[in-house]
Amino acid sequence: MFAILGDLEGASFLDIFSGSGCVAIEAASRGASPIHMVEMDKGKKPTMEKNLSFVEEDWRIFTMDALRFLASSPMRYSVVYADPPFPMEDKTRIAELVSEHSVVKDGGLFIIHLPREERKLWAERIGSLRLTDERKYGRSILLFYRPDSEE
Repeated sequence: MFAILGDLEGASFLDIFSGSGCVAIEAASRGASPIHMVEMDKGKKPTMEKNLSFVEEDWRIFTMDALRFLASSPMRYSVVYADPPFPMEDKTRIAELVSEHSVVKDGGLFIIHLPREERKLWAERIGSLRLTDERKYGRSILLFYRPDSEE
């Protein structure tokens, strides 16, 4: 994914379902700032903070439900990355909320990591988001959506 994204200097980055924070750390290493992470499991926060202790870029962890965060997002981001748990149902709701609440800046990206077998559930358009790329990796797929500025 980061080979596709390249340099993120000056880009704001949101990592939803952040887990250990490793995706956010990689974004920071490529110049993204600020970096916001959303992880509902409060028990993961100390590990995330330890992992992020050397990151100089502006970062913040939100320990809350990802869907609730998206519905009340404090800002718009250049890149929004979501890696929901594979068993999670109704993952398209994530994209719907990103679109409804304009979480991605114009010209930005919404990226979601899914099991390949769920591809059929994802439309070419979800609200103001338009599918622009997809990449398959083993059992996984990454879908890249951009906001359609003509909406």
